[in-house]
Amino acid sequence: MSGDFEAIGTAVEGALVGATVEGAKGAASDAVGDPEDCLNCGALLTVNYCATCGQRRHVHRTLSAFWHDIVHSVLHFDGKFWRTLPTLAWNPGKLTRRYIHGERAKFISPMALFLFAIFMMFAVFSFIGTPFSSDSLPDSKEPNVVATLDEAQVKFSEGHDELSKKIEELETELAKPGLSDSRRKQLTADLKEATVELQIVNELIAGGQRIEAGENLLDETRINTGSPEVDAFLKNAFNKISSNPSLLLYKIQSNGYKFAWLLIPISLPFVWLVMIGKPGYRFYDHAVFTTYSIAFMSLLFLTLVFLAKLGMSDGWLIAAGVLVPPIHLFRQLKQAYELSAIETVFRFFFLCITIWISIFLFVAVLVTLGFMG
Repeated sequence: MSGDFEAIGTAVEGALVGATVEGAKGAASDAVGDPEDCLNCGALLTVNYCATCGQRRHVHRTLSAFWHDIVHSVLHFDGKFWRTLPTLAWNPGKLTRRYIHGERAKFISPMALFLFAIFMMFAVFSFIGTPFSSDSLPDSKEPNVVATLDEAQVKFSEGHDELSKKIEELETELAKPGLSDSRRKQLTADLKEATVELQIVNELIAGGQRIEAGENLLDETRINTGSPEVDAFLKNAFNKISSNPSLLLYKIQSNGYKFAWLLIPISLPFVWLVMIGKPGYRFYDHAVFTTYSIAFMSLLFLTLVFLAKLGMSDGWLIAAGVLVPPIHLFRQLKQAYELSAIETVFRFFFLCITIWISIFLFVAVLVTLGFMG
């Protein structure tokens, strides 16, 4: 139950953070009543909103108004939410261009929408579970893993006994007098092969015993990269994975929410590289393009996971997950930068490559943070 309340609080917090980043101001309306001072900044008010700070003329101190503000922040974003989402879905490039060129009072800013998407993902996954839930990962102490390990140890022990018996029989036969050279040669080869197999089985048995005892398999393994610090880091990382993979995955998921914003600075230089040779665009324009795109992909992923939980066919979900992202990205690229069809195809190809590089770098950061944590 506490997890449910935490999820609700996170959703509300996400909306409020988005609204804070948005810094929305209501549009001024006709004058109402006599002039008075703004309760926030002291400026003279002649309309329903302060022309200096944007605060409403009338403020409320009732509990119903408090809950109205929360619901309004979550669902409306001052009315911009429902204007922004359809445009982002069907004409993402036009939304990017309109926002860059000054139409900002009508739409949610890219960063506000991005923060809202990330917080909503965290809140929803807290309710229904993530698609990468660590519950499916076996822990080395769970009964099914222990049972499997015990079965393997039994088979190794049986193999050890059979090989030992075989070696003993071969040695006895080799000790008999009057063997032909060809027969002795064959027995010697069989004995050598059986001895090697026995050594391998002994190593497997010893490894299983170390796992049962909770020891790290890398303690006796040689790692030599030329740097003692790197060797120690790699050994520690491997030991963490082998000892508790579920904990590592949990840390990666947790860091994914906390550091999702890193996707923007990681992707931004690659978008700039893709658009080299297209004059008239600044890093700010690329940032708006990147942030709106990531926000849409986050909301799409959240929607697909939610639909999967509702029982939608896997075929439809896979088709949407495979087709929608490239089509949406292609349309946004073409519309935002006013490219021809041929030029869009060329730049889209390189943009897809840079996206995978960015994802790899982001995952590498999360894994590294998981190891260090």
